[in-house]
Amino acid sequence: MVILNATGVVSPSEGDRPIVVLSGQRVLWAFSFRLLTLLMFALQSELRSRLGWAVVRAIYDGLPDFQRACLEGMGFGPFLRLEELTPDVALIQALKERWDPECHAFLFPWGHMVPTLEDVVRITGLRVDGQAMTGTTYTSYQEPVERLLGLEVRGERSSLVQRTALQASLGVASARRQTGEGLAEHMERMTDDARAAMTEEEGEAADRDLRRFLTLVIGKLILGTRGDPVSCRCLPLLEDLSSVGNYAWGAALLAHLFDSLGTSSRVTGVAGFFPLLQMWGYYHLPSLGRGVARRRGAVPLLQRWRFCRDERSLRRQVTMIHDAMDTIPFGHVQWTPYIGEDDATQPWVERGRPYFGRDIWLHCYNTVVPLHHRLVARTLGLHQAVVEFPTRQRFWERPGRSFRGIQQVTDWTVRVREQRDDWERRGKEVVSEAASDEDYYRAYARRYGAQVYRGTRRPLDPEGRIASLEGVLHSTIQQRDDLQAVVDQLRGELERAQQMVSGASSSRIPGRSVLEGQLAAATARAEDALAQLREREQELRTALAQTTTLETEMAELRLRPEAAEVARWRQEAEEAARLRAEAGDLRTQLGEERHRGELLRSEMRGLEKALALVGRSRSAASRSGIPSGSAGHYLTGSSGRRRNEEEERRQRERAPEGSETGPRGMAPPSPRPPEGTGESG
Repeated sequence: MVILNATGVVSPSEGDRPIVVLSGQRVLWAFSFRLLTLLMFALQSELRSRLGWAVVRAIYDGLPDFQRACLEGMGFGPFLRLEELTPDVALIQALKERWDPECHAFLFPWGHMVPTLEDVVRITGLRVDGQAMTGTTYTSYQEPVERLLGLEVRGERSSLVQRTALQASLGVASARRQTGEGLAEHMERMTDDARAAMTEEEGEAADRDLRRFLTLVIGKLILGTRGDPVSCRCLPLLEDLSSVGNYAWGAALLAHLFDSLGTSSRVTGVAGFFPLLQMWGYYHLPSLGRGVARRRGAVPLLQRWRFCRDERSLRRQVTMIHDAMDTIPFGHVQWTPYIGEDDATQPWVERGRPYFGRDIWLHCYNTVVPLHHRLVARTLGLHQAVVEFPTRQRFWERPGRSFRGIQQVTDWTVRVREQRDDWERRGKEVVSEAASDEDYYRAYARRYGAQVYRGTRRPLDPEGRIASLEGVLHSTIQQRDDLQAVVDQLRGELERAQQMVSGASSSRIPGRSVLEGQLAAATARAEDALAQLREREQELRTALAQTTTLETEMAELRLRPEAAEVARWRQEAEEAARLRAEAGDLRTQLGEERHRGELLRSEMRGLEKALALVGRSRSAASRSGIPSGSAGHYLTGSSGRRRNEEEERRQRERAPEGSETGPRGMAPPSPRPPEGTGESG
């Protein structure tokens, strides 16, 4: 915390680290500028996302009927009819901070979690089947942009088109809301502008309009970036409009999103279609309470939720979300949230089903990332087996984060042929023969330890022991519940068998008694196993409580040296403050001494000037015949003249009378002796 005191100096509050002391005006200016910059950036990030969505929807509504029918046939219809979603920035940022770029998955205390192709197709309505979105990237896109769009790229070696120019070519020259204009009026005005600019008849002009619109949709929504310009790397795929619907745009969206999540944690926000992450969090982690249901039964599923606005600061919200994620009961995580959905109303789901539940490589031109579905077998209703946790591999990745395929012409169908073949084979089906998740939880804790925490619980479980025990306990509870269901079923069968036997003689129904005995034996064995599981559950609860207590005590012991270090740091800070105060006093004294030295030097310069004046006076006296000594004595004043007279009198008394060699007598000089005259005695 920083305090601006009455003297206009900023000082640190108690417990804060030392900061640079600046003048009040400078600090106010710096803080104001920084706050304004952050506020403008946050507003721009949110407004840009809304602006892109609103403009795309307005232009879509302004398209002629045959253009909308064409987009429907390409598979973009459900996606383009989605309503705008207010971004849940805190949830998106919290998820980004839990992303592990090595295994391309989120790390939670209960294990890995990954958005899958099923999530994409159900939430967005984009197709995830078909050809991989790949091809050739070029050093310059100027020629295809001019030929297919009638526009220009930003630079000679660029794949970006100005958003404003692209919107203007579609009739929306200004997307700003006018004064007093409501949202409905604003959308209607943009739709009318777009409708007036569109060609009403099929032909080359209509094809150019459609390519411009698709470039805006793909570059701003599906494969959006953090900046304002629109990427046109997909333009070669839009040259033949009849084949646009053959590509897996939903899979490209997921690949682009994975790539954005892998950027530095210092980079806030996520490029790409971030509402997918938001909806994914609402469905799989409902206990966070970040979303509110609005339209039950609407498809795609993104239309069923809205963001529950939170007025707290962004950092505070992110911290609270991390704390909640660290303590969510494992049983509250929804691994299969789509059970019971009516797939008949979602034909895009049926088309993409062959790609569900598979380890597969995702393609988005020069971005090629793996979807490790084997890490989340629980989304398929299976137990999670112990698998080899993936590590980053460099042979397939692009050279660097700044690489956008414009350093050289690259044919990605050749460069990543193996991964492209994997997509065409639909990857590898995920299977699991594990009877429980216990072994996975133990291996997961050994591999990641405290990395699974991002909130205040992280120091309390540095090796992941508590998370491991919670996982094993949760797995045991699941086994107990499953076995309880089996026991209940066996008991029901046994009761029915007993009723049938009691209603008829054993001779008339041979084998009934044998069946009854077998059912009774099976029920007894199941009940014994259930009792053992309950005992184990209790032992695990006890072990979890003891481990939690032990880890808490260990954390306190670890914090004691840290507290001592803080106390030492504070003592050193106080000593440094004292030394700074002494240094200030010394600087003040030095300033005073310097002032005195300046005064002395000024006096010395005055004396030097006086001496120089005396020297000049002596020289003038020598030239006029006046002895320099006499002239000097004369200049000293009347007292000097009396001394001269007494000295001459004594000399005359010592010299013999009439001597020619005696000292010359000299009358006292007149104030202005006659020029060229002098007396000698």
